[in-house]
Amino acid sequence: MSPGLVGMLVGLVAATGLLLAIAYAPPFRHVRLVDRLAPYVSDTPAPSRLLGTATQPGLLTAARRVFGPALSDGARHVDRLLGGRIAVRRRLDALGGDTTVEDFRVEQVVWGGLGLLGGAVLTVLGSALSGAVNVLSAALLCIAGLVGGVLGRDWWLTQQVQRREELLLAEFPVVAELLALAVTAGESPTAAIARVTRLSGGELARELGAALGRARAGVPLIEALQQLADRTSLDALARFVDGLIVAIERGTPLAEVLRAQAADVREAGKRRLLEAGGRKEIAMMVPVVFLVLPVTVLFALFPGLISIVSLAQ
Repeated sequence: MSPGLVGMLVGLVAATGLLLAIAYAPPFRHVRLVDRLAPYVSDTPAPSRLLGTATQPGLLTAARRVFGPALSDGARHVDRLLGGRIAVRRRLDALGGDTTVEDFRVEQVVWGGLGLLGGAVLTVLGSALSGAVNVLSAALLCIAGLVGGVLGRDWWLTQQVQRREELLLAEFPVVAELLALAVTAGESPTAAIARVTRLSGGELARELGAALGRARAGVPLIEALQQLADRTSLDALARFVDGLIVAIERGTPLAEVLRAQAADVREAGKRRLLEAGGRKEIAMMVPVVFLVLPVTVLFALFPGLISIVSLAQ
């Protein structure tokens, strides 16, 4: 790498850092109206930290402590450009965590920053190998890394929701049959839910345990179960919760309904396995047709081709 190129890169990094330091300095930082009014309207004391759950230090927490104002501004810009807060909120609720939309936007900004950093590193490596700098290619690579990081976090959220729904469907028949067994033994639906969540693990048991915890905290059990049904996009789980709600409200028999729902989910799982097997069978034809078959034909024809060539000479 030539000294001029090194000097240009060092000057670019220094200028970028100086501009960021000036832009986010307290005299030039934009103060929101909420921050201005907060010291005058906060009449309730802050809750004790002993009442909250301990948070594990992670990438998001460290980034917020170091780049708090910049991440907040970036999250607002990303939210304004992408939109879709309702869809993001629905997927976050389906994931079953406490992450807010603002936290998710901050994570997108962090992922975008990492993608931008990766694009810059690739640009520097390419410039070092070639000995020249293509400004247009470098800019496009950095922009592609930034956009790829922001959109990649959204794609990863969708993948997390899909995997969690698959786990819920896999656990549903067992949990439904355990509830049916407990109800058949004479327990009430609430006691059956408590017993099943205490004895079993998994995503569905945790969801039922969280609903039961909200009910013990003062929320009506029917409302807590309805919140569980509203968060999920699985029809089988929604029907399961509706059956629990009807049984609690009206005292209708619940065991046979739960067994029937468990059987339906198992049949649906078998159909999904058959469909997946059919797709995998078609995918297995690709290496057979494009790899194994040409090699077999080549091995079959090559000796004859060699013989023809030798006879022609």
